[in-house]
Amino acid sequence: MKRQLLFVGLLFALLGAGFALVEIHAGGATPKTSHDPEKEKFFEKEVKPILQANCFRCHGAESKIKGKLRLTSRDDVLKGGASGPAVSLKTPDKSLILDAINYRDLEMPPKGKLSQSQIDILTKWVKMGVPWSSSKVKATHGVPVVDDAAKNFWAFRPVSRSPKPEVKDTAWVKNPIDAFILAKLEAAGLKPAPPADRGALLRRVYYDLIGLPPTPEEVDAFMKDDRPDAYGRLLDRLLASPHYGEHWARHWLDVVRYAETNSFERDSAKPFIWRYRDYVIRAFNEDKTYNQFIREQIAGDELDQITPDTLIATGYYRLGIWDDEAPDKLLAFYDDLEDIANTTGQAFLGLTVGCARCHDHKIDPFPQKDYYRFLAFFHNIRRYGDKGDLRPIGSPEEIKKLQSEIAAIKKRLSETEKQIAEIEDAVKPKLAGGERDDFNFDQNRPLILKKNVGKLIDADEFAKYEALQKQREKIRREQPSAMNRALCVGEFGNVAKETFVLARGNPQAKGDKVEPGFPTVLTDAKANVPKESPFPHSAGRRRVLADWIADSNNSLSYRVWVNRIWQWHFGRGIVRSSSNFGYMGNPPTHPELLDWLTSEFIAGGMKLRDLHRLIMLSNTYQMSARADDAALAKDPENDHFWRFNMRRLSAEEIRDSILAASGNLNLKAVGGPSVFPVIPKEVLAGQSVPGNGWGASTPEERARRSVYVHIKRSLAVPFLVNFDVPDTDAPCPVRFTTTQPTQALGLLNSEFLNEQAKIFADHVRKGATTPADQVKLTLRRTTQRTPTQAEIDRGVRFLSDMQERHSLSADEALRRFCLLALNLNEFVFLD
Repeated sequence: MKRQLLFVGLLFALLGAGFALVEIHAGGATPKTSHDPEKEKFFEKEVKPILQANCFRCHGAESKIKGKLRLTSRDDVLKGGASGPAVSLKTPDKSLILDAINYRDLEMPPKGKLSQSQIDILTKWVKMGVPWSSSKVKATHGVPVVDDAAKNFWAFRPVSRSPKPEVKDTAWVKNPIDAFILAKLEAAGLKPAPPADRGALLRRVYYDLIGLPPTPEEVDAFMKDDRPDAYGRLLDRLLASPHYGEHWARHWLDVVRYAETNSFERDSAKPFIWRYRDYVIRAFNEDKTYNQFIREQIAGDELDQITPDTLIATGYYRLGIWDDEAPDKLLAFYDDLEDIANTTGQAFLGLTVGCARCHDHKIDPFPQKDYYRFLAFFHNIRRYGDKGDLRPIGSPEEIKKLQSEIAAIKKRLSETEKQIAEIEDAVKPKLAGGERDDFNFDQNRPLILKKNVGKLIDADEFAKYEALQKQREKIRREQPSAMNRALCVGEFGNVAKETFVLARGNPQAKGDKVEPGFPTVLTDAKANVPKESPFPHSAGRRRVLADWIADSNNSLSYRVWVNRIWQWHFGRGIVRSSSNFGYMGNPPTHPELLDWLTSEFIAGGMKLRDLHRLIMLSNTYQMSARADDAALAKDPENDHFWRFNMRRLSAEEIRDSILAASGNLNLKAVGGPSVFPVIPKEVLAGQSVPGNGWGASTPEERARRSVYVHIKRSLAVPFLVNFDVPDTDAPCPVRFTTTQPTQALGLLNSEFLNEQAKIFADHVRKGATTPADQVKLTLRRTTQRTPTQAEIDRGVRFLSDMQERHSLSADEALRRFCLLALNLNEFVFLD
C-alpha cells in the first residue's frame, strides 16, 4: 500500500513539474505533453511550416506513405515508421529525425538539405518534447493548404518593426543596421571584421553604385579629403551620377529577363524595346518611388496620369520569349500568360506562382484556383506580335508629327508597290505551266522576270522593275525622324475575357470560372475590378493588381524589394533565395533586420537613395573582406555577416572596366538604341544565316557601356557569356559566379582584349614617358591604388625582358604589359 501511495505521489510530482504522462493502450505507450501555449505557438509558427513544405509530400498523405512514416500528428511522430520511432524522448539527440535532417545516417529531405536555421528549429522542437498544437495539421497528398499556419509563415506575416537590439560593443554601432548584425554576431561568439582600408572602400563604393572604377584623379581626391563627411559626400556624388542608373538598372533587367529578341528559330528583334531599358535607367536616376515603379510597369497605360514613360514601362509585358510559329496558338497564348504571371509573381512578390498552373502548388500554399485568379488580371493581354504593340509616344504635337510621317511613308510605299504590281500583272498571264505557279510567290518573281527579258518583258521595263524593287526596300527601312514609338502592352479591348481553371493547364479542359483575385495566403481582400472599364483599349484589371502589389500594407512586395537591394549591395540577400520567399526558399538569416529595413523604407517614402545611404553608412557595409580562421570555422558561409564578401566583378563591370582602363570608354550619352560589339566570325558561323540580326556599330558606339549592348537571345557576346551573364529566357534573381578556362583565355587571347590593350598602351604613352612611370600609370588605372616600388621594378623588368629576350619593340612590350595588367586578379576581384 505504501508503495502504491509513493508511486501516486511521485506521479503527481512529475505532473506538477510538467513531465509527460504515459497512456497505456492496445498499441503500446504513447507519451503526451502537458498543455503549454508557448510551446504550441512555437510549433504552429516555426515547426509546422517546415514540415508542410518539406515532409508532408512523402509523409503526410492519406496513402502511399514512404517508409511507413507519417508526420501529421504527435502520435505518428513518436510511433515512427519502418526504421523505428522518429523521435526518442529519452535521448532526443539520438532521434532518427535529427540524424536524417543533418544528413548523417539518413538524408531527408532527399531533394536537398534544410538550411541550418531550419535544422536548429526542428532540433529545438525535438528537445522540447515534440509539442503539438491543438489545430489539426492538414495534408492531402502532400499539398500545402492555406490555413492559419500558412498565413503565419514568416514571409506572409505583416511586417513587424523590432526595437534596436541591445549589444555589448555599443561603440561599433553606427546605425540600427549594425545593432541587428552585431547582436547576432555576439550571440554566436563572433566578432565583426575590421574596417576596410580607405582605398578598398572607395573601389567598393564606385563599383557598387556606378559599376565603374574610380580614375586616378578621383582616387587622389578622396584620399586627400580629410573632412569628417568625406565618405557621405562621395555617396551623394555617385548617387547623383547618371551612371548610377545605368548600373542599377542592370540588376532589375536580370529579374525581368530583359532581352531584345524573341528567341525560337527566327529570334527576330523586338522593335524599340530598348526604350524599356532606358525607362528603368531613368527610374533609378530620378529616384522614382518603388510603388510608382511597380504601378507603371504593371499598369502604366491604366493610371490616372498617362505619360510617355508610363506607356514605355508596359514594355515589361513584351520582354519574354515569343514563338511566332506555334503549332497550337491557344496553348502558346497560355504559355505566354504563364511567363507573365510567373515573372510578376517572382519579381514583385517572391512567389513561384507558375508552379500552380497544372495543379495545386506542391510546396507553397498556393492553390491552382489562386493561379487562375492571378492570371485573370493578365488574361486580356494580346500575344506579342499581334496588331497594336507599337504605340506613338510624346506630346500631342509630336504624336501628330509622327503619324503624319508614318502616313507619308505608307503612301510612298503603296505607290511603289502599285507600280511593281502593274509590271508583274502584265507579265503573269503570259506565263505557262510551273513557271506561272511559281510566280504566285513574291520571292520568285524577280528571277522569273529576269529569265524572260527580251521575251515577255523588255530590258527597259525590267530595269524599271529592279529600280522599283530597290526603292521599296529602302522605303520599308525608313523610320520617322522623331523615332518616338515604343513597344507597349496591348489588350483585346475594354471587355475582359472570361477566365477558367484549366485542368492540368490544358486550355481545352475548362473547369470552374474564376474572377481576378489576390493570393489567399496573403490577403482576404477582394479584387474590386471595374465592371465597366474607364479605358477604351483595356479592361482596367491590371491597375487593380498594381495598386494591391504597390500598397504599403503589402508586406511581402516590400520585403522582397528591400531584400534585393541588400543582395545587390552585399552579394547575397538576407533571404538568399531572393525570388522565392516560399516554403522551399531560404529563410532570412536576420528576419528582424529585414523587417526593420522594410518598415524604414516604407516610412521614408519608398525612396531608394535613402536606403542606399542607410546601408552604406553602416559599419556592417564598411567592414573589410579579411578572413579570420576562427570565424571561418564557425560560419564558413558568412551567414552572420561577420565580414564583407569579396566578389568577382560582373561580366558587364569587367568589360566596362577594360574600356575605362584603356581610356576608351564612351560615356558621352545615356540611353539610346543598342550597340553591336564585334563577334568573332567563328561564332557567327553557328547561325543558320551567319550574322543575321547582328548589326555593325562604329568603334565609338562599340565602346559604350555594356548595359547598351544588344541582347540577342540566340547570339550572346562570347566575352560576356564567359563571365556569367544570365540566360534571358527566364528571370535571373541571382547570378552564378563561375571560374572556368574560357575566362582566362578570353582575357588573354581574345581579339577584344588585345585590341583594348593596344589602345591602353597608346593612352599610357601619352601620360608617361619613362618605363617606370608607364608601369606606375598602368597599375594605377587597373588597381586604383599607387603600386609599391617592388611592383614598379617588376614591371620595368618585364618591359626590359620583352625587348631584350624576345626582341619586341618598346611599343609591343608596353602593349603586353597592359594586357598583363588587365589579367590581374586585383583587376577583376573586389574586396
